[in-house]
Amino acid sequence: MNKKKPNILLITSDQQRWDCFGFGPRKVRMRNVEQLAARGTRFDCCITPNPLCQPARASILTGKLPLSHGVVDNGIDLNPAFAEEGFAAQLGHNGYKTAKIGKAHLSSKATFAPTGSPECQHSSVNFGEDWFGPYMGFDHVELVVVGHFTRVTPPAHISPMPFEPPHGLHYERWFHSRGEPGEARKAWLDSTDGKGLQAAQTWNSALPSEWHSTNWVTDRSIDWLRRNAASDQPFCMWVSYPDPHHPFDCPAPWNRLYDPSEVDLPEHRSLDLDCRPWWHQALYGQKEDIGFEQYGGKGNSKVARAATPTEDQLRATTANYYGMIEFLDHGVGRLMSELRDLGLDEDTIVVYTTDHGELLGDHGLMFKGPTLYEGLLRVGMVIAGPGIPGGKVVDDPVSTLDLAATFYDYADATPPDGIQSRSLRKVIDGTKHREFALCEWNVGKARYGVELEIRAVRTRRYKAIFERLSGTGELYDLAEDPDELVNLFETLDHRHIRDELDAMCRSRPGAVLDPLPEPSGLT
Repeated sequence: MNKKKPNILLITSDQQRWDCFGFGPRKVRMRNVEQLAARGTRFDCCITPNPLCQPARASILTGKLPLSHGVVDNGIDLNPAFAEEGFAAQLGHNGYKTAKIGKAHLSSKATFAPTGSPECQHSSVNFGEDWFGPYMGFDHVELVVVGHFTRVTPPAHISPMPFEPPHGLHYERWFHSRGEPGEARKAWLDSTDGKGLQAAQTWNSALPSEWHSTNWVTDRSIDWLRRNAASDQPFCMWVSYPDPHHPFDCPAPWNRLYDPSEVDLPEHRSLDLDCRPWWHQALYGQKEDIGFEQYGGKGNSKVARAATPTEDQLRATTANYYGMIEFLDHGVGRLMSELRDLGLDEDTIVVYTTDHGELLGDHGLMFKGPTLYEGLLRVGMVIAGPGIPGGKVVDDPVSTLDLAATFYDYADATPPDGIQSRSLRKVIDGTKHREFALCEWNVGKARYGVELEIRAVRTRRYKAIFERLSGTGELYDLAEDPDELVNLFETLDHRHIRDELDAMCRSRPGAVLDPLPEPSGLT
């Protein structure tokens, strides 16, 4: 009898910094992820292939870099034909049951017109309560349309989020059915301490934690596991939490776990634009008075923006950011307990990672943008399960792009042609090593007010960021300058290093789509 292939459980958060995974150096607790790392392997130099949600998630699914699958910025839908080459569809062809629970963001929500996608703010009305997929290669889906609520209506959106029925999907409909009509959103807007907004998009939300997306994603994932535990088929499930993405609206009791006066802050938290390339100044050089409740500034940018926070404001935001992380770690613990209770823990490969990081005050910046500091580019990643050594730390530069090929390897499935994803199995075993990992982003002018073609490369020691349209960029020696204070891009003594890193970027394998797809929305 053939041995059953391993189950695969991919758990992702959204916008979680590399240094906030529980194993340091920030003081946030993730005891369940730490336990996962103790019995598995963690990657200390992992980056995202793109620092935005849609491109990063498309790369995780397809195993392709953004220029190859076409989602080079938020607001661009992943072509379903590429999704059919992704790990969900391919593992489905190899006998796996597949499911995605939580945030997908493989298509745009803030669309300019109906697109027919269930994630589209206009088209979601066409997907009734009895729709559970298939979608983007997954047989079964229960989805949150992004999951980050807004107090105001952001650009290109039909209303504040969460969308109200008949718009929205599984979570939104469930959310709005809690309590009396309007009760759930009112509770979310209120604060448990009566202080209201304490910083940009930051307050201690009075939403009951039982109604929160973190709890809903955990509950629905456990339900799916229970319904499929007895199957002879292996499963591949992607559990996708929307937090700790802004707004920083942590509910009780999680918003009481961290005293703002005691959280750790970045040492360098002031704008330092003089030594940066031109687009930093163009994006952040004009002082803007952005209110705590506003989505962004009044300039050309149509993405979430916040003014440089004061120390007290950053402390309030960081305390809630940490609370949101510990809340979802509680969900991870519930999932791990369920695997054990169902007798699935010995046969399941578990991965915990995120799509990209969060600036969280680094260099005076918040959220995300074309400023690829380590807090945004670098992510944590842990893999545990049968055949994976415990307590091991890998410092090779790798990428979440590599997960698709890794899943194929452990599932004994043939990868589709044309992917840039490379299996981490031999890196975990120590029989192969990596020298660099890549990131690419075509920044849309309609979203940021500037047009950029960013190509980045990360080695163990160096990081280079090349802006192809202007020929400018950034170069940091992370061994000597971990806080990225000194840009060496134009330094003659480092020209040869820059050229070597540029050659690594240009060695990128695989096809580049031409033409690239047009945006269907803003995000």
